[in-house]
Amino acid sequence: MALRTPDDRFENLQGYGYDAEYVDVETGEEKTRVAYVDEGDGDETFLCLHGEPTWSYLYRKMVPTLAEKGRVVVPDLPGFGRSDKFEDEEEYTFASEYDAVGSFVHELDLTDVTLVCQDWGGILGLSVAARNPERFARLVPMNTGLQDGSAGMPDEWKQFRDFVAGADELPLGFMVDAGCVSDLSDEVKAGYEAPFPDASYQAGALALPLRVPTSTDDPGADEVAETRELLSDWDKPAFVLFSDSDPITGPARDDLRALIPTADEQPDIRVENAGHFLQEDAGERVAQHIVEFVERT
Repeated sequence: MALRTPDDRFENLQGYGYDAEYVDVETGEEKTRVAYVDEGDGDETFLCLHGEPTWSYLYRKMVPTLAEKGRVVVPDLPGFGRSDKFEDEEEYTFASEYDAVGSFVHELDLTDVTLVCQDWGGILGLSVAARNPERFARLVPMNTGLQDGSAGMPDEWKQFRDFVAGADELPLGFMVDAGCVSDLSDEVKAGYEAPFPDASYQAGALALPLRVPTSTDDPGADEVAETRELLSDWDKPAFVLFSDSDPITGPARDDLRALIPTADEQPDIRVENAGHFLQEDAGERVAQHIVEFVERT
C-alpha cells in the first residue's frame, strides 16, 4: 500500500519554496507517483539526485545557482520527500529504485544531462547514466560510491547500518545533523523530517541502508559491478567532487577518480568544512564548482 504525505507538511519550510511536479514512474511491476522540482531553463540540464534519508530539500541551497545556468530537475526517490511511500520495507529494493530513476529520466525525456548525485543518488544515478550514455553529458559524483560487495566498508558505515537495522523508527533530523559539519537549526531539521509524519512513512529510510551490497551475492551486486565496468570506458567529462569530512563515503573518492577515465582531467578538489551532506554544509560553493565544471567542458 502506498502512503502519500499530506501537502501541509511541506508548507513554510525554511529556505524551501519550490512547487512540486509529479510523474508516474516504473518501480518493478508497479507505477509510483514521484515528485520533483523543476526550475530554470536553458541549454543545460542538471539532474540532482539525493540519497538516504533526505529528499529534494537537500538541494535547496544549490538550485538558485544552477538555475542561472540551465534547467534544474530534482526528484524525490520513491519513499522520500513528496513522492509516494510504501509501508512494507520489502518493497524497497535496488532494482525498484533503479527502475524508478531510469523511468524518470525517460518519462521526462531528459537529454544532455549533467548528473549531480550523492549517496544512494550516486549508486542509482551512475548506474542509469552508464546504461544510457546518450542522455548524459557529464557526471558529478559527490560523497557516494559504487559498492558491488567485493570490497570492505568503513567501520563508520557498518555502525550506521547496524543502528538502522535495529531501529523501528529513525530520528531523521538528528541523522542529517550528525552527517554535517555545521549545526542544523531546529527549523532545518524539521524540513528533513517533514515527509515522515510517523514511523509508517519511514520504510524506505529504514530499508535502503540494508540494500547496499556488502557481498557479491547480494541483490544489486551484479548490477553495480556492471556499472563499474561500463564507467571504466566513460569518455565524457566527469568531476568527482567530495567533501573533506565524510568518514562514510570518503574512502570511495579515490576509487571513483581512478575508475572513471576522464575524472583526472578535472581539478582535484575537496570541499572544505563539509560532511557527508555537503549540499547542506556548503551548497552554494558546491553549486559554483559545478557551474565552473560545466563552463570549462
